[in-house]
Amino acid sequence: MKKKVLAFLLAGSVAAAAGCSDSNANSGSGSSSASGAQELNVCLASEPATLDPALNSAVDGATLCAHLFSGLAKWDQNSSGVLEIVPDLATELPAGVENADGTVTYTYTLRDGAKWSDGKDVTANDFVFAWNRAAGPELAADYCYMLEIVKGYEEMWEEDDSGNLKNPDAKLAVTAKDDKTLEVTLNNAASYWNELLAFPSYYPVREDVVANESWATDPATYVSNGAYKMTAWDHNSVITIEKNDNYVDAAKVTMPKINFYLSDDANNMLTNFKNRSWQLIDDVPTNEMASLKAEYPDEYKVAGQLGTYYVCWNINTPLLPASSNLTGADKAKAEAEIRRALALVIDRNYIVDSIAQGGQVPASSFVAMGLTDADGSQFYQNAGSNSFTGYYDVSADAYQSNWNSAIETLKKYYTYDEASGKFTDIPSMTYLYNTSEGHKAIGENIQGIFAGLGINMNLENQEWATFLETRKAGDYTVARNGWLADYNDPISFLDMWTTSSGNNDVQYGKGDHANAAVYSLDCTDLGVDIKVDNGTWAQTYDALMSAIKSCTDNNTRYQLMHRAEDMLMETGCLTPIYYYTDIYMIDSGVKGFFSNPLGYKYFMYCTIG
Repeated sequence: MKKKVLAFLLAGSVAAAAGCSDSNANSGSGSSSASGAQELNVCLASEPATLDPALNSAVDGATLCAHLFSGLAKWDQNSSGVLEIVPDLATELPAGVENADGTVTYTYTLRDGAKWSDGKDVTANDFVFAWNRAAGPELAADYCYMLEIVKGYEEMWEEDDSGNLKNPDAKLAVTAKDDKTLEVTLNNAASYWNELLAFPSYYPVREDVVANESWATDPATYVSNGAYKMTAWDHNSVITIEKNDNYVDAAKVTMPKINFYLSDDANNMLTNFKNRSWQLIDDVPTNEMASLKAEYPDEYKVAGQLGTYYVCWNINTPLLPASSNLTGADKAKAEAEIRRALALVIDRNYIVDSIAQGGQVPASSFVAMGLTDADGSQFYQNAGSNSFTGYYDVSADAYQSNWNSAIETLKKYYTYDEASGKFTDIPSMTYLYNTSEGHKAIGENIQGIFAGLGINMNLENQEWATFLETRKAGDYTVARNGWLADYNDPISFLDMWTTSSGNNDVQYGKGDHANAAVYSLDCTDLGVDIKVDNGTWAQTYDALMSAIKSCTDNNTRYQLMHRAEDMLMETGCLTPIYYYTDIYMIDSGVKGFFSNPLGYKYFMYCTIG
């Protein structure tokens, strides 16, 4: 899932309390409303792009949706503090029944008393509608592929030679046996199925509500079924949610009201935290980190996350000089080699130690640290086939040799001036990032390194929603990016790069790349019937993803996932920078808070002492 904010600012930046200042919030640690009830003031990020659970693709939006909606399952924390997936609206999470054709059928019973925030009953048909909506071509949600495991998904998207849907009336294999009984059939068993049920794409929405296309932008039309209901949205300022008395577990919700203040200004966040206007902030300035750790030892938090901060390249943007005569497969291979060479000159250790300063780990692969392999070891430690871990040697001692190797590779394609030590004909490029001094700082660092090679790279920032659309449309050359796992399986970092994925910002298999027959893949040694020479992205990578999702042998499945990451990294379009940590500050008086490794934060069981 996309991560919006980055927790640092350039050292020496001037502190300023702009945007949502303390005048917009109740003062004092542990705020109370006029009636004396507690309320919590938090700031995760700026204005969310959407709060439609099927359309959201950002972590901050997912946190809000997790408070506003209730699916069949949810993340929870047990009495020992261990995170687990537990039933939510389902009475239980049963084992599936394997059918003769290898498909697996699950049957769920909804709990008594499940209601929408307007008092209407939640029914099994609401799930049927919502899942088909989230999966279907009409909505074309970025995360539609999260439902690919459900039988019928492939038929929903199948096209004829003219690009028209073959089966416009196709539906997922999910049915309502009655108002309280839901049956769903998967293509095959999936160990992460229960985690998918806790993901926002699987939340129910009501057909009559979403018929209004702007339903998710106005509290007056925002009908949800979770622990909270939305009562106010002052756009670009604050979203207020209040306890939903119709929620099936309303008696367990201890925080009556939460104000989600909207800001991407880390200095502003810190000001409001220090004066106790806000009880949690999800970003802090780098130049304050050392002092904050000392001054607030019990409130400054660094938690692990399953995520990677990286730079992505638009695969359709030309990189060769105008004088190059390379075409076709030769051109594609050359540009991939160029991107990999440029990845070598980025000093990840400097970024982590001198810019980010939040305990991040230099990344040598795209799939994040913390995700396990078939044998229980970490997936990233087994990535690549080098003498070092991963696809790049990110040790500090290797930087000079990485630089030298990059120079030699680039000399194959560009003119090198020995006197200046720079290349003279590398095309200019623009680095795109969303508004944040932290992202800007990394961009400026890369800009300076590239300038040392003779590359003119401009920086362009855009606000979050515009940035997402620009990147998604492929209207860029190189951009900052970040991804957090959607569930604890490497596939959540890999299936986003299929041709039709809404999160495929690199544009694999799209535009000119759609017809680039430059990839070869042979999986027959693993007993998988894929052998392609000089195929397209769809014929190779997309086929590999389908094979992974239908594979029931765990060892084979993980070997296939390693081959998928090999393909991705070979293109050079994904330049990993570091593995994320989650840095935030929380008032010591707040009890009952927890977060998960996917970046979601949970406030419904909080109290303020």
